[in-house]
Amino acid sequence: MAVNILDSITEQYPSFTRSGKKLADYIFANTNATQYLSISALAENSGVSEATITRFCKNLGLSGYNDFKLAIAKSDRITDIGEPTGTPSTITSEDSLSSIFQKLLSANILSLTETYHLLDEKAISRAVDLISKANRVYCFGHGGSSVMAMEAWARFTTASSHFVHIADSHMQVITISLATPQDVILFFSYSGATRDMEDVLKIAKERKVPVILITHFPKSHATDFADVILLCGYNESPMQSGSIAAKMGQMFLIDCLFYGLCKKNPELYAEAKATTAAAIAKKLL
Repeated sequence: MAVNILDSITEQYPSFTRSGKKLADYIFANTNATQYLSISALAENSGVSEATITRFCKNLGLSGYNDFKLAIAKSDRITDIGEPTGTPSTITSEDSLSSIFQKLLSANILSLTETYHLLDEKAISRAVDLISKANRVYCFGHGGSSVMAMEAWARFTTASSHFVHIADSHMQVITISLATPQDVILFFSYSGATRDMEDVLKIAKERKVPVILITHFPKSHATDFADVILLCGYNESPMQSGSIAAKMGQMFLIDCLFYGLCKKNPELYAEAKATTAAAIAKKLL
């Protein structure tokens, strides 16, 4: 296989099926945009099936769609520090520190603004209702999303003892195998397409445990398992995995849920926050 995935697609183009050629044509015309798409979105945009995309990736010698997205990102122009080009917030080693600060600020503002415009009040209200009635709320995620799950747990723990964070994927599966429909999973997955995620959410669906999903892609695989879908903004390239800007929108959603919950029973949560604040004050010098 050629080093550049686009060269490899060009070399194999004559051997592709009609749907394979249709997909290749879309990728050539939308190379930069493709790296930001979920497999479902690419299937819809290009007019082929997800199965066609999976076969296409395998024929190129790739392990799967995520491997393909990374290859596409690498084929596009990147800066000398590995950042994708083509956006006003692209950072290079030639940027001054003040320029870097400004670009990071712009990226974070963009993430918050996009997430704000994606807010669905009915979905937020439904999520808050599920959380307020739950015996336990399991805050889960994997990789960088596990960090966001911990952020959610830390935030909600100041007002309620019903929240649980488990980082290990094996322990998540064990825990959910004993969960009930009276529990809730608050699941973070920017891509909505990881194997560990599927392992957990399949069991949740079998046990009828409600799932609140925070993701970037409205048609990702994870949405098939979710009862409530909350979308965060900001297009993160595979070359930017774990970017702070992508996390900003998710943190904004955490706060929306937190204050939505507090609004349900102001006196109860005000007292809880006062109690936890007094407890932590003893830790300070």
